[in-house]
Amino acid sequence: MLSVKQLYLMEGKLVYMSDFTWTELDERAVKLAKVLSADAVEKAGSGHPGSPVSLAPIAYTLYQHFIKHDPKDPNWEGRDRFILSGGHASLTQYVQLYFSGYDLTLDDLKKFRTMGTRTPGHPEYGLTPGIEMTTGPLGQGLASAVGFAMGQRYQRNLLDAEAPAGTSPFDHKVWVICGEGDVEEGISAEAASIAGGQKLGNLTVIFDANHIQIEGDTNLTFSEDILKRFEAQGWYTDEVSFVQPDGSYKEDTEALAAALHKAEQVTDRPHFIKVDTLIAWPTPGKTNDESSHGSKLGSEAVAGLKKVLGFDPEVAFPADDEALAHARKVADRGAQAHEEWNEKFNAWRAANPDKAALYDRLAAGDLPADFNKAIDELEAGITAGASVATRKASGAAINAIAAVMPELWGGSADLGGSNNTTIKGAPSFLPAEFATKTWPNVSEGGRVLHFGVRELAMGAITNGIILGSHTRPFNGTFFMFSDYERPTVRLAALMNIPNLYVWTHDSVAVGEDGPTHQPVENLASMRAIPNLEVVRPADEFETAEAYRYNFERESTAPVAMILTRQNVPTLAETIEKAKDGVKRGAYVLVDTDGTPDVILMGSGSEVQHAVEAAKTLASEGIKARVVSVPSMEWFEQQTDEYKESVLPAAVKARVSVEAGLALSWYKYLGSYGKAVSIESFGLQGGGAENMVALGITPEHVVEEAKASIAAARA
Repeated sequence: MLSVKQLYLMEGKLVYMSDFTWTELDERAVKLAKVLSADAVEKAGSGHPGSPVSLAPIAYTLYQHFIKHDPKDPNWEGRDRFILSGGHASLTQYVQLYFSGYDLTLDDLKKFRTMGTRTPGHPEYGLTPGIEMTTGPLGQGLASAVGFAMGQRYQRNLLDAEAPAGTSPFDHKVWVICGEGDVEEGISAEAASIAGGQKLGNLTVIFDANHIQIEGDTNLTFSEDILKRFEAQGWYTDEVSFVQPDGSYKEDTEALAAALHKAEQVTDRPHFIKVDTLIAWPTPGKTNDESSHGSKLGSEAVAGLKKVLGFDPEVAFPADDEALAHARKVADRGAQAHEEWNEKFNAWRAANPDKAALYDRLAAGDLPADFNKAIDELEAGITAGASVATRKASGAAINAIAAVMPELWGGSADLGGSNNTTIKGAPSFLPAEFATKTWPNVSEGGRVLHFGVRELAMGAITNGIILGSHTRPFNGTFFMFSDYERPTVRLAALMNIPNLYVWTHDSVAVGEDGPTHQPVENLASMRAIPNLEVVRPADEFETAEAYRYNFERESTAPVAMILTRQNVPTLAETIEKAKDGVKRGAYVLVDTDGTPDVILMGSGSEVQHAVEAAKTLASEGIKARVVSVPSMEWFEQQTDEYKESVLPAAVKARVSVEAGLALSWYKYLGSYGKAVSIESFGLQGGGAENMVALGITPEHVVEEAKASIAAARA
């Protein structure tokens, strides 16, 4: 047994590091982890065995000695959060969950990458106990971890702001293992810059520097000094090398533990610890070879690995019951930590009954009692005929809700004023030293987030906030730049988490900024993402109702609010009907006596054109029903009977009007329908000019309505 105690000189002071004990049983457990990882990939016939083999001692050290967790209660509030950013190395985590006593069995490891498994190729949120988020696309785990750390700080300040550092039941740490691919992706640089500026001392990233990627040695594409990069971004950095100066290799867990203990003393910066490893070590013929990264090792190499590590080469998924029992003692330590936390938590509850009631509501996902009152009072001030941009209406809704929902916070990618995403009077979420002339009011528990021009990191960070806390963030940018955020939006939809996107400047009506800033394909593109609920309200009243339903609905899918830059008229019909209609996704806004001759459908700023067109058609004796369609996704959730009542199959003549591609509308248009849409990039003119030039007018709707009626009757 090796027990290590060390003193370090830090900032002129001697700092004592706690004991780190490493036994022969720990060594055997690590060897078992390597072999189980190799066997799991071999049995599956595909996977990424190299990193799980060489990461085994690092992950084991974290789970046994650093991560505070209770395998019997994976969702324990007081736990630390661990994110494996390089999700392809998923066996690294699965094996440690199995070792620690989570509800994961050896049979689960044997079913790696198979249909119906709880051990998929990449970790998936909600599927496997102990997995905090889905990590597939590289870099998103690391970036979301920044959100986990920010969410912890906000929730702690919301519930227990006065407690000294490290004493609150809402203090916990965020741990990450990442690799070269993660830090090569630009999202990591965006998020790391934010983390450094936020001084997230609760975040530690371990960088597995094995210098291998699919195409070979990372020197091909990755030559910068990664420690200097993170240091320049405000991180504490350190390095441990398993590759010894003489070229030999030692999995020096004592040195790793010492580096981590040393990093823990630094509380005003996030931590980035580089560990130099050899992928797949000590697999004969595969160590430090790119073939071990993304392909099974092969039976000969696996047999060689087992022989080197002291296992029978002929036995698949071998057992070492004594080493496994030793590893599972971490569950006892976790239970003890949980019990100690319970005492602290109960003491906090007794001393803070109001905050405890708030925590209970947040943890249950309930709305405040006066939530609907806040929306009702907002709507009471809306008048028909008023001309208001829906981005402005969105800002009013956010502020009305924020007044009763302290868990609501957010901001934009350097567009707070344009997106109307600023919670008025609230401090910015920033350390005091970063206050500016424009934003002097800052706090580490502030509600206004500033992401800078970093849409991709913004999406990942808000995903992490949702996953790592009970708070409700929102984020905003121009709709055109949702393209930069899209990969994180897809991941939110895949994880089924309620991120809220406030995307403004939604059409060619943006005007003189030109085609680069005029989204025409984005609505169709975002509607194509499964489980993303896209909402494009027609006016001020529909916007308020869209926000009401966003928070009231049972679904936890992410929602995208698509909003205008330009003013749009508040329709008398929406004031009358939107309260029930918006939550249904589509509703009859203007109807006729008897069966309509044609149905006019639209969303957002184009609904007004459908209403005007219906009036013109009525003057000519043509009966037109107008259907406002704020959300196709919400409409598709309705019963067949309701959908038929809005869009009766017997009415074949139909027109859609929307300032973008018609792609989303064809399922409603049928064989005889006509689309008033934009099938090209935008123009250089003013917003109103662009709309007219591209045919988004009542007159064009009337023309297409007549054409559709003629086609249906032919």
